[in-house]
Amino acid sequence: MQPLTLATMIAHEDSFLEQILKFDDQGQASSQSSSEGIPYVTNAFWTARQRQAHSLHEISYRACFKPQLPEFFIARLTQPGDTVYDPFMGRGTTPLQAALMGRCAVGNDINPLSILFTRPRLRPPTLEAVAQRLQQVDWQCGEIENEELLVFYSPQTLRHIYALRQWLLARAPIDRVVDPVDDWIRMVAINRLTGHSSGFFSVYTLPPNQAVSIASQRKINAKRNQTPVDRDIQKIILKKTRSLLRDAAIVNAAVGQPYSCLTTGPAERNAQLRAASVQLVITSPPFLDIVQYADDNWLRNWFSGIDTQSLAIAHHRHASDWQHMVAATLQELTRVVAVGGHIAFEVGEVRHGQVMLEQQVWAAAEGLPLERIAVMINQQTFSKTANCWGVDNNTQGTNSNRIVILRRIAD
Repeated sequence: MQPLTLATMIAHEDSFLEQILKFDDQGQASSQSSSEGIPYVTNAFWTARQRQAHSLHEISYRACFKPQLPEFFIARLTQPGDTVYDPFMGRGTTPLQAALMGRCAVGNDINPLSILFTRPRLRPPTLEAVAQRLQQVDWQCGEIENEELLVFYSPQTLRHIYALRQWLLARAPIDRVVDPVDDWIRMVAINRLTGHSSGFFSVYTLPPNQAVSIASQRKINAKRNQTPVDRDIQKIILKKTRSLLRDAAIVNAAVGQPYSCLTTGPAERNAQLRAASVQLVITSPPFLDIVQYADDNWLRNWFSGIDTQSLAIAHHRHASDWQHMVAATLQELTRVVAVGGHIAFEVGEVRHGQVMLEQQVWAAAEGLPLERIAVMINQQTFSKTANCWGVDNNTQGTNSNRIVILRRIAD
């Protein structure tokens, strides 16, 4: 399958390509270019500003994309009731946005932690129900089993964390669907375990999408001359719950309808999905070995009862190995995506722009029943979280979304 020119695509492609070529909602026109035989369309397709989406999205996770990305494609490539799928769902941005827009939300991830982040927000409880349930916890029963965790927490706070962990492991085992209120409390708690303000259970540390090692936290404490102070866990959970539910009217009207399905397993094969059952895939796989998902989530996994060492999270050092994983994933997606359906496969710039992963995705689609439409580049400036790492705009790391757009065609 040879790359198409932009002129040929405009003549034969459906309205989606025309829409992105003509897009100017952010005040600028799209630009067109090509590289290595791949057509590119560049623009600011959605805002990079913080807190511009539904409040339920405000859960931290490493290397996640903004809700505006799936919103853009869901609005243009699906109808209410269609099925939207993400085989690498992470914190669940795609399934949640699909549910909020009245689509069937389907998500998968190799890490069961992803379901613990996603499922509660597809069936959110009331603030009153959460408050009542927290009063049932025996906060005095917690016993510190690992004193090294005191590098993050005061003794009282850590005892309360152990009490809540023990209570949740008994009431809400991770291998089955559980009570929505318990599910929600666990989701909020794992999001508040560590962070850089008094809104978290811990002393000052890195932003909540990455838990540093115990040794690294000792260095942070010494450098800042800080000691963990007591935190009111119940108060913090309720405050975060109130914030997540502040768009409650939209939540009650949209989330949970129609049917949603969340699975745990490899992206290369999801036996729970029927063939040709999906109209749109929006996904972003791990970017080579840039992000250490298992290590970053070690504390969240511990609290949830997940064995971090047992997780077979994709971790590829070489682009050729990464491309092989992508090819296997695309092969599976050709099974589950209906003819005429689309795949939006997002990657980023890695290794200071020396490795352009969209080229690997483009090559991986060669020979599959997929029409390669174009690569969209959404230009953006870094968020405040990225700036916390001392990363300047357009100089390091990922400074743009690069989305390979594919369409399922007949075999």
